[in-house]
Amino acid sequence: MEENLINEEINEEEITEEEVKEEEIKEEDIKEEKKGGFFRRLVKGLTKTRDSIVGGFEDLFTASEIDEDFYDEIEEILIMSDAGMEASEEIIEELKERVKQRHVKKTDECRELLKEVMTESLMKNPPDYPYEEKRSVILVVGVNGAGKTTTVGKLALKLKDQGKKTMIVAADTFRAAAVEQLNVWADRAGVDFIKCNEGQDPASVVYDAMQAAKARNTDAVICDTAGRLHNKKNLMNELEKITRIINREHPDAYVETLLVLDGATGQNAISQAREFLNASKVTGVVITKLDGTAKGGIAFAIQNSLSIPVKYIGVGEAIDDLQKFDAKDFVDALFDKSTEEEDVNA
Repeated sequence: MEENLINEEINEEEITEEEVKEEEIKEEDIKEEKKGGFFRRLVKGLTKTRDSIVGGFEDLFTASEIDEDFYDEIEEILIMSDAGMEASEEIIEELKERVKQRHVKKTDECRELLKEVMTESLMKNPPDYPYEEKRSVILVVGVNGAGKTTTVGKLALKLKDQGKKTMIVAADTFRAAAVEQLNVWADRAGVDFIKCNEGQDPASVVYDAMQAAKARNTDAVICDTAGRLHNKKNLMNELEKITRIINREHPDAYVETLLVLDGATGQNAISQAREFLNASKVTGVVITKLDGTAKGGIAFAIQNSLSIPVKYIGVGEAIDDLQKFDAKDFVDALFDKSTEEEDVNA
């Protein structure tokens, strides 16, 4: 009798272990499926940039020989995508060196080499996300129309989904519409919301938010700020004041400053970024609206010219269209033809 009971217990343990393994496999499958879905979104979102960059490359890869004209045309295509002169020249010089080292003779063999060099160019400042692990205040800055408010809302949802107690702070006291939009995002995400009164000093709103965050034991505070017109000194001074208040009132919090840049503005985004760098310690860049532009090469220019990691890119309107930046996935998506094949077969 005892032996039967022992056997039953062993069988129960074996079944439990098998169930655990099945659950682990299912979880891995879900992760892979989700990653695949993200990549498909990325491929679709970069269609215009892909058509601009890789569409031009394809004819070159069927050329008869590798010569200076071949390299010049690749460089021209990169520059036209707003990758910038500096980044484009560096990519070409590195490509030439590798062609020489590996004794590549045919142009079609350069495709993978070019992808390799472009990926490495985007990995000079690899992104990190310490605010996912620490109690943090995330200050989101950028000019009007860059997609800053939407980025705040999507980021709040993502952090809430990670189990973080999250708060949105509407410190844009100049646009009532922005406050209303953030209120909708906060309700949707089920996170705390601190808003300003019209005309209230933005720094005082942030001060109130810091007190509330400490009292409520909040993990992540995301502050939307007024659309910074980078040529107006008083607005930059205001940004510096807000940063000082965060550091003084919440000294234990890790402070992340994300600069939101509209990908469609191309090289103008670089000049905007430089102004913000003068006013605050920008720790990461979010490039938005890449689905609506052929100027996605701006990611290369940002890495080369500013030495700031690109942390997120926006490739559409949906929540999952705000994606963590992955250099390899970005370049793979630029060279991916799956959407073109789907369109042909449709």
